[in-house]
Amino acid sequence: MRAHKARAALLVCAGAALAATTAAAPAAPAPPASAARGHTAVVVDCAGHPQTRPGGFVLACGDGNYALTSLHWSQWQPGSANGAGNAVVNNCVPYCAAGRFQTYQVTVRLDNPKPWPGHPKQWHYTRLSVSPAGNAPPRTPAVVTLQLWN
Repeated sequence: MRAHKARAALLVCAGAALAATTAAAPAAPAPPASAARGHTAVVVDCAGHPQTRPGGFVLACGDGNYALTSLHWSQWQPGSANGAGNAVVNNCVPYCAAGRFQTYQVTVRLDNPKPWPGHPKQWHYTRLSVSPAGNAPPRTPAVVTLQLWN
């Protein structure tokens, strides 16, 4: 019974922390060639710093209870980026401060690039999709899609 509650709490915490949607998102247009020429799209981290091909990325900026680690990128283009690594998620059992972190393999996609306000000629990805690729906890969503810095 306790293990069932722990798994349920993990999924509820991860879902709430991520404000995830599991519906497939339509493909986003790539930045115009003139805007992307000479510029690589970036992902903006929790501190507001641009990152290109980061090895890790915190998704739950407020408490650090969900992060991506050991990222390796197979593609980093102006329109999208694809990679793989690990998700590290706090199960928040019995509550987040006392919870344990679980790690599982994921694939990652960044897309929907838009101009980055206040940064002329710089584009940033505004959508992140994470899919389990291996030993994910039971009932882990097939795809978690998040809106990033808009």
